[in-house]
Amino acid sequence: MPLRLYDTEAAAVRDFAPLTPGAASIYLCGATVQAPPHIGHLRSGVAFDVLARWLEVGHGLDVTFVRNVTDIDDKILAKAAEAGRPWWAWAYTHEQAFTAAYDAVGVRRPTYEPRATGHVPEMVELMELLVERGHAYPAADGSGDVYFDVRSFPEYGALTHVSLDDVAPAEDADPRGKRDPRDFALWKGSKPTEPATASWPTPFGRGRPGWHLECSAMARRYLGDAFDIHAGGLDLRFPHHENEQAQSRAAGLGFASYWLHNGWVTQGGEKMSKSLGNSLQVSTVLKHTSPLALRYYLGSAHYRSALEYSPTSLAEAETAIGRVETFLRRVQPVLASRIGAAAPAPRIPPDFAAAMNDDLNVPGALAVLHDTVRAGNAALDGGHEQFAVAAANDVNAIVRTLGIDPLDPHWTGAASTAASAQAAALDVLVQAQLEARAQARASKDFAAADAIRDLLGRAGVVVQDSADGARWSLG
Repeated sequence: MPLRLYDTEAAAVRDFAPLTPGAASIYLCGATVQAPPHIGHLRSGVAFDVLARWLEVGHGLDVTFVRNVTDIDDKILAKAAEAGRPWWAWAYTHEQAFTAAYDAVGVRRPTYEPRATGHVPEMVELMELLVERGHAYPAADGSGDVYFDVRSFPEYGALTHVSLDDVAPAEDADPRGKRDPRDFALWKGSKPTEPATASWPTPFGRGRPGWHLECSAMARRYLGDAFDIHAGGLDLRFPHHENEQAQSRAAGLGFASYWLHNGWVTQGGEKMSKSLGNSLQVSTVLKHTSPLALRYYLGSAHYRSALEYSPTSLAEAETAIGRVETFLRRVQPVLASRIGAAAPAPRIPPDFAAAMNDDLNVPGALAVLHDTVRAGNAALDGGHEQFAVAAANDVNAIVRTLGIDPLDPHWTGAASTAASAQAAALDVLVQAQLEARAQARASKDFAAADAIRDLLGRAGVVVQDSADGARWSLG
């Protein structure tokens, strides 16, 4: 079954066919490290980490994954100046915070993670090629700026299907040096108000790169003139990705074959952002939510859909992942009695594969997961061990592919301290209720015993009686 993906440029779902047999290449626009990450920043990381895993597991492809770091831009310079810190130190501090956040939620490290400041020679080379081909020009005002001439490239607007007549002026530099107000900056000449360290020499004068040029040059450096997938957030489609594609194709490069864009994390219907004052910093969220639950939540909606945040969102994710973990722990004794300590080889369930191949329909894939968990629990309750083992095999394959295996050592390490503390506290409270219930049963006060069981049931706690006493799990 082919993998079908929604391509922004085609405005349609297309069969995925990699340029190189047996391999796939992905470029993801990463963070502009101007401030600490909020949970909205992590959504693209989780969404396209799932894509890479599925290309590997579901289609046997060797994936090269590039996620860049924008460590020089107007906002970084301005915020560093306000804080009285060197711009490069400010950027690196927040780059480390992003790395810690990605690591916490199990987003695998990319194959390459280039910084913009480490690839200025490649940017200058691409800029010179564009000038040579008549698609870019140095500003006539002596500012040192270099602009892309949008009217020189008839295909401008092909990615987002906009007409040049409808494009607003590019507000990335002083328009006085532009031939057309819609031309965008490839290079920004150095200014006396900016640190000397924030400029590099070029044939057009000292300066620093424009945002769009950075990504085109880094993608070319690590993935070649043409590659499979360019991914990023919905807000990057225009002007960033439109400009990337225009300058790269104007330079004669094939660039990306597919463009994938993830939806926003919203709060009250608005995109989560610092400017709106509605951001939730990852470091703060992880003080009361397990990293696994945060990953589950961020990946629970279809990647192209908006993901609305509410105070109950993360609690619901904790409950959902708790059900999966409870089943996997329940079935462990059965697996051990049959095959010792080794786990069965994962099998990709056909319904799960069908959902994933349908433009990464993770909600559909999660429905398969939870249906399988329910079937596995029913098999255990009915003593049908062979069916429970088959269900465990399917569940293991699903959670490992999605990166949400609750028994993975990643989640049981230091990163899961908050979740472990919550689980321990819950166990103490439930055990106290179970002891009270046992005492009521011993006293033949069955009404009181049933009342305790009903109370726990309303809280989502399932009580199972056995010869060894009562056991509990999240239902």
